[in-house]
Amino acid sequence: MEKTNNNSKEENLNEQSSLLDDIKKTPKDISRRNVLKAFAGIPVAGLFGFELLKKINYDKDKRQRILQELGLDKMEFSIPDYGREQKQDIIRVGIIGFGQRAEQLSAGLGFMHPEEVKKRENNNTLKSWLEQENLHVAITGICDVFDLHAERGLTIANNNILSGASPFPVKRYHTYQEMLADKDIDAVIIATPDHHHARIAIDATKAGKHVYLEKSIAHTEEELNELYRAVKDSHITFQLGHQITQSTVFKQAKEIIDKNVLGKITLIETTTNRNTADGAWIRHLDSKGNLKPGDENNIDWKQWLGHTPHIPFSIDRFYNWTKWFAYDTGMIGQLFTHEFDAVNQLLRIGIPKSVSSSGGIYYWKDNREIPDSLHCIFEYPDRDLTLMYSGNLASSRNRGRVFMGHDASMELGQNIKITVDWNSTQYKKGIASGLIDTNSPILSFNPNAGEIDAVTSASEKYYADRGLTNTVISGQQIDVTHLHLREWLNCIRENKTPSANIEVAYEEGVTCLMAHRSYLEKRQVFWDDENKRII
Repeated sequence: MEKTNNNSKEENLNEQSSLLDDIKKTPKDISRRNVLKAFAGIPVAGLFGFELLKKINYDKDKRQRILQELGLDKMEFSIPDYGREQKQDIIRVGIIGFGQRAEQLSAGLGFMHPEEVKKRENNNTLKSWLEQENLHVAITGICDVFDLHAERGLTIANNNILSGASPFPVKRYHTYQEMLADKDIDAVIIATPDHHHARIAIDATKAGKHVYLEKSIAHTEEELNELYRAVKDSHITFQLGHQITQSTVFKQAKEIIDKNVLGKITLIETTTNRNTADGAWIRHLDSKGNLKPGDENNIDWKQWLGHTPHIPFSIDRFYNWTKWFAYDTGMIGQLFTHEFDAVNQLLRIGIPKSVSSSGGIYYWKDNREIPDSLHCIFEYPDRDLTLMYSGNLASSRNRGRVFMGHDASMELGQNIKITVDWNSTQYKKGIASGLIDTNSPILSFNPNAGEIDAVTSASEKYYADRGLTNTVISGQQIDVTHLHLREWLNCIRENKTPSANIEVAYEEGVTCLMAHRSYLEKRQVFWDDENKRII
C-alpha cells in the first residue's frame, strides 16, 4: 500500500512538472511569426494536482482577456532576416576620426584590437560577437590627426578575425581630403569631434562616397542646410549614427503605438542623468589620475581645430572638447540627440514649432561652457503634443523615457513597460471589472527572452536602461550598432533608404540647433517652415 502511495505521489509530481514545462515552452509558430506571448509569474510552491491546474487555467484565461482588452491578442511582427547572410562584394570603408567610438564601430563591422579580443575572452562576451553576421566589408583607410589613434586604428583594421585576412591593404591618411580623393574607398564612417561632422560629410558626399555620420549632424544651421542639399542632389547612401531603431524592443514599441494602445499621446518626457566625471566629459586623465598621451609632436593641432578660432594646444580641449561651444552643443548634441531620434522614429513628429531651453552650470565648476543641468520644451501645436527633455550631470537617478497617452503610458528603454491610466476611456470597463490593475504595469517586454510579457502584479518590475547597446534576435544577443551599420551597408548594395536617412537627420539637426540657440540667447525660438530657418 505504501508503495502504491509513493507511485501516486511520483505520478502527481511528474504531471505538475509536465504542466509547468508546457507553460515554459514557446509554440513553434512563435519563432516564425514573433507573435505576442502572454506570460505571468505563477507561484508553484504549495499548489498540487487539481489546484495547480485550476491556477494555470485561470491565469491563462486572464492573460488572454488582458491581451484582448489591449487589442494585442492577434498582433504579429515581421520575421527578422538576421543571420541569412549571403556572399556579397566587399565594400571598402574608410574611417575618419579613430577614437573610442570608432573602435566600437569597427567592432560592429567585425574588426577588433587583439587586446580587446583577449579582454572579451576573459569576461565571456567574445562568443556573441563572434556569432554576429559577416558584413563583407574591409576597413581600407584610417584617418586621424593623432598618430597613436591612427596606429591603433591600423592594428584593428588588420585584425578581421570574423572573416579572415582582407584582400585589400589598409592605408593611413593624414588628412580626410586625401582619403576622399582615393578611388579605392567606397564609403566613409565619420567619427570625429562634432565640429567637423557636417564639413567632412559634405565633402564626402560631393566626392561620391557613401556616408555613415555619427551624431550630431551639424554644428551650425548653414552647415546643416548645405549638407542636406548635397545629399539630396547626390546618389550616395546616408545614415546618421543612431541605433535604437534596430532594437527588438523599439520595433515592438512601434507596433504598440500603431495599435493605439496608449490612446492619444499629448506629452512625452525624455531624460538623461549621469553622475561621473567621465559622464560630464572630463576624460583627459587615466584611471590613475595621470594625463593621457598626446602633444603637438604627435597631434596635428591645426587640423584638429579646423574652422574654429585658433588657440594654443590644449590636452584638455583635445580630450574634453564637448565642454566648449566652439566644438559641440553639449548635452543637446551628445545626449538629447538619442532621445529625439527615439521619439521621432516612433512618431515622426519632425521639427517643432518652438523651443524653450534653460539650465546652467550648477555642479561641475571647471572651465566648461556647456551646462550640466539642461531642460528643453519642444512644442508641436499642430500635433497637440509637447516633448520635454531634462538632463542632469550630477545625479544618477534613472528617470526614463515616457510616452504619456490618455489611456496608458509607455516607458521605453532596454525594456518596455505599459501602465494603464486609471481615468482611461478605452479601458474603462476592464478597470471597473478588476481585470486591469492601474497600480502596476499591465504589459512588459523582456528583451532577454525576446518576447512580450503580460504583467498583472506589482511584483513584476523591469528597470530599463536607454536601449542603445544590445538587443535579442532569435535568442541571440546582437550589438545594435552592428545592426545599424548592417542596414547602411545593405542599403548601399540595394540602393534603398536607411532608417536614419537625411530627412530624419535634418529634422533632428534643426530641432537640436533650435534648443541650442534658445539656451544661448535665453529666449524662445521658432521654426519658420516657409523659409526653412530658425527665428
